Amino acid sequence: MKYSYKLSDAIHILAYVDIVPAATISSTEIAASIEANASVVRRLMANLKTAGLLESHAGAARPRLARPASEITLLDVFRAVEINHELLHVDPRTNMSCPVGANIQQTLDAAYARVQQAAEAELAQLTVQDIIDGIQARRSVG
Repeated sequence: MKYSYKLSDAIHILAYVDIVPAATISSTEIAASIEANASVVRRLMANLKTAGLLESHAGAARPRLARPASEITLLDVFRAVEINHELLHVDPRTNMSCPVGANIQQTLDAAYARVQQAAEAELAQLTVQDIIDGIQARRSVG
């Protein structure tokens, strides 16, 4: 199974832009922090900009949050960068002749919808500021 790191990388970008005190911040610098390719960072930054979470201008390495970190929820970030917003996926290949295979997809769809709703509700309660505060607290301890 392949995992998507878009959400964590996008949150990383927003936290980096807010925390790092620099007149200029390039996608290459952010990519070094994430240990990713700069093109991946630019693509995520474009998604964040389109969603109204990040402000940046072509040719100027001065990105900044489009609104206070306390007003950007993790759900906002998730919706900005994840194309498929479903967290869990049902295997579409089941044996319809089997009593389990014929009924599991719809049953799991209903269960997964509940999980999705709960996860989105929690993401809506967490903000980028919460993450920044956590980073800052860990930095002061270490």
